[in-house]
Amino acid sequence: MISYLRGTVAAFEEDKVIVDVGGVGYGVYMSGQAMGKLPAVGREVKLHTYLNVKEDAMQLYGFLTRDDLTVFKLLIGVNGIGPKGGLGVLAVLSPDDLRFAVLAGDVKAICAAPGIGKKTAEKLILELRDKLKLEDALEHIAADPGAAEGAAYHSEVQGEAVQALVALGYGSTEALRAVKQVDIGEAMEVEEVLKLALKGLS
Repeated sequence: MISYLRGTVAAFEEDKVIVDVGGVGYGVYMSGQAMGKLPAVGREVKLHTYLNVKEDAMQLYGFLTRDDLTVFKLLIGVNGIGPKGGLGVLAVLSPDDLRFAVLAGDVKAICAAPGIGKKTAEKLILELRDKLKLEDALEHIAADPGAAEGAAYHSEVQGEAVQALVALGYGSTEALRAVKQVDIGEAMEVEEVLKLALKGLS
């Protein structure tokens, strides 16, 4: 199993990127949205990958973050959704957006993905509701180690604020959306976040 590739962007094709790793070019299928975030040709890149083995082919699918890859694996575990369908979903919904949609039972949002009809979206919601957890949507991986402590603090404050809103009678998805809209400053207390979130809900 190829868990990730670290190499140089060699070329872009219609639905994949070619990554040069030690003189070997790997063709990695990606969503258009993800490919748009890749560095230019000649620059270094790291992609988390999933190797799909079929009778007549082996295909690599690439993702910018481990969270994208984790959600992709959950998506292709749903009957009726293959690797291309999983990429299609992640092309229109980020992992957090998908979590919101699943928790809220938002069939319409999921149907926005190419090739996903109403029945498949309903099945996806049913099968993933217990696997895509609210807490995961609150976790933010810091881009650099120096920011990790602050990110962990923000995540903890957000979690407590969401729990407080749920205790007040708001739905978990509604509460999460409201809290995520609050711009949390350094050392901001839960009470302050809660007040701002409630303003957004009023």
